[in-house]
Amino acid sequence: MEEKKEYAVKIDNIYKTFRLPTESTTSLKRTLVNYFKGIKGYQEQHVLRGLSFGVEKGDFFGIVGRNGSGKSTLLKIISQIYVPEQGTVEIDGKLVSFIELGVGFNPELTGKENVYLNGAMLGFSDKEVDEMYDDIVNFAELHEFMNQKLKNYSSGMQVRLAFSVAIQAKSDILVLDEVLAVGDEAFQRKCNDYFTEAKEVKKTIILVTHDMNAVRKYCNRAVLIDRGEIKVIGTPDDVANQYSLDNVNQSGSATVIEGSNQAEADLKEAEVVEEVQHIKDFKVKLLSPQLLEGDNREISFEISYNVLEDMQTYIAFSIEDIDRNSWMYNDNSFDQMTSGKGLKTFRYTCQLDEINQCKLKLNVSIRNDKDEPFAFSDSENSPVIIISPKTEMTKSERISSSGVLKRNGQWVIETGAE
Repeated sequence: MEEKKEYAVKIDNIYKTFRLPTESTTSLKRTLVNYFKGIKGYQEQHVLRGLSFGVEKGDFFGIVGRNGSGKSTLLKIISQIYVPEQGTVEIDGKLVSFIELGVGFNPELTGKENVYLNGAMLGFSDKEVDEMYDDIVNFAELHEFMNQKLKNYSSGMQVRLAFSVAIQAKSDILVLDEVLAVGDEAFQRKCNDYFTEAKEVKKTIILVTHDMNAVRKYCNRAVLIDRGEIKVIGTPDDVANQYSLDNVNQSGSATVIEGSNQAEADLKEAEVVEEVQHIKDFKVKLLSPQLLEGDNREISFEISYNVLEDMQTYIAFSIEDIDRNSWMYNDNSFDQMTSGKGLKTFRYTCQLDEINQCKLKLNVSIRNDKDEPFAFSDSENSPVIIISPKTEMTKSERISSSGVLKRNGQWVIETGAE
């Protein structure tokens, strides 16, 4: 018999729309004229479009999406700050939200007074705040500042105090927006320890973040929201991989071919090279999937170009780790020099078994026998490959799982030069 799920938060068919003014009227006459002409004076922004999902008790649930996707609006609906036009939100337990820095704080009050004020806004009595007060101050590490006015606190001190109140409050559900970036390194480590402990004790946490490492590290489930709709819901890896893929394609680094999981880039000719007119139809096609998952670590791509004059040319390419701005592989040899006019085609394949969790960019250039470039791929048109974490890793792989290439594969090159 299937075990019945217990939901801490249940969201059913949520819709939320905002009205954005397009013009202002200062007279009743103009308002009436616009009304009878059918001019609304505003446009509707549909932020959430029929969202439905559940957060089970004990979930560390991640909500991700690009800016403007509706994440913060969703959190405010869950926190009962906004009311949806349609749909329902069911909350089972006491919910504490930490969405925006400074909400519920008064800069003219002391740190101590703000703790009690914020506690009261969260629904706690003075006696309950008394019991939590020492834990709040200890976590924030602001003992000597609690009797100073909040307006004298730095932004980092304020977020430490506000976050301490949120996590030390005796709540069943904790809702967190990504406002921790202002914390210093020591505070970030303390938050990391708290999240690790919360995951172990099965505290229900909903976290909005753009950090896919945080999603993979802490969350057991996650959802990707795109333009107010659910695009992917499931494991942290599934959501994080799709989020990274969307960001790569939205940036213009590669174009996904409709109906396939491949990317092709039409590379631009170099404007600064005099002999650029000798080369045309320079293309790179990514033959392997743009997203490499599981044990699949094979990269395959095809480079083709048309030589208009009788001359020698060769291909130089490199693979760059985007996040770390470093080369992982660089091939700049003359081994595949070709001669004569006509279409030149090369296909490269390599198994990159030792690469884990990174984003790679393929940079390509066409050069002559004097190592002078005729054409090259620019940053906008270079194909990008996303390598997801391995499901099973050895201890040494976990230690070096940042994407460092420990061993190059052997490139297999197929030549179609005419």
